[in-house]
Amino acid sequence: MAMTLTVLGLIAVADASSPAALTNFSDKFYYLKQQAIWGLIGVGVLLVVSKIHYSFWEKIATPLFIGTVGLLVLVLIPGIGVKVLGARRWIILGSTSFQPSELVKLTLSIYLAKVAARDKTSLSYFLPIALVGGLIMLQPDLGTTLVVGAIGMTQAFVAGVSFLHFLGALALATLASALLVVTSDYRRDRLLTFLQQSKDPLGKSYHIRQVLLALGSGGIFGVGLGQSRQKFLFLPEAATDSIFAVVAEEVGFVGGLILIILFTAFVLRGVRIASNAEDRFSKILGTGLITWIGAQAFLNIGSMVAVVPLTGIPLPFFSYGGSALTTTLLATGILLNISKYENRQKAKRRKK
Repeated sequence: MAMTLTVLGLIAVADASSPAALTNFSDKFYYLKQQAIWGLIGVGVLLVVSKIHYSFWEKIATPLFIGTVGLLVLVLIPGIGVKVLGARRWIILGSTSFQPSELVKLTLSIYLAKVAARDKTSLSYFLPIALVGGLIMLQPDLGTTLVVGAIGMTQAFVAGVSFLHFLGALALATLASALLVVTSDYRRDRLLTFLQQSKDPLGKSYHIRQVLLALGSGGIFGVGLGQSRQKFLFLPEAATDSIFAVVAEEVGFVGGLILIILFTAFVLRGVRIASNAEDRFSKILGTGLITWIGAQAFLNIGSMVAVVPLTGIPLPFFSYGGSALTTTLLATGILLNISKYENRQKAKRRKK
């Protein structure tokens, strides 16, 4: 399933990115070449990680988490973190850039799984979530903060923290999110645009209007592969945040629905792996990893079909970006390893 989504994602990037690549680099395959390299690296990482017993991650959970928190701090420092479109989310190393916020989704999942395995207090879950969420919001990046919150809160709930503590933390997180929206002109505009999509079509509502035009143009069966009109620099972020809109325009409602079914099947498989995991650490780790991929897919596609406000978050396996693709494939490799030991446990029970 992961390989299918990765290959489909490369095809989508090749298609959606060609006009921007031709304009910016005089090579319509520029972004595809970059994504293909990261895809190959990611698949290699997946194959290696799938052979490593998941208990390895418990042993290095704390230094991994501390290291990525350090990177989240570094990205906020001018001269180290790079500011693009008003957000400071990238660190550049030579010719390569990466987003620490992509990596922290993984390390937070691992760290909270270790917390669950050691049966720590409720604060041991909520403090790391708040720390990571706060640092990401300083970039600022509300979409990723929501994903991180979903990962942590789901892991805490499945781990069985006090229900009263869970409700209290959820209420505080909801209040904090509301305050972040109303105190920021940019986020408040996105919310108002979501509620009034027909207002200011050439200004604040431009992005969502172009998305809806792409979806409407696609109809039932689409305009045909490679025939999208919106990708020709009408649709903002066509190869990243808005790639689902390009896909849906070209393959229509039917193709978009098939893609949603593939993501649903992937998530359900991940849920089953987590549910059948052989110990507490692997159960909570699997829960965090599949929540990450599922929540991110929901927020991206949901924002494209106007179910939720635009969040500016990539679609797993599809959106252009090496950090996101590689870490998603790494997480998939860990899930495959958890599944392998789940299958061994089943075989042992059958022998008995």
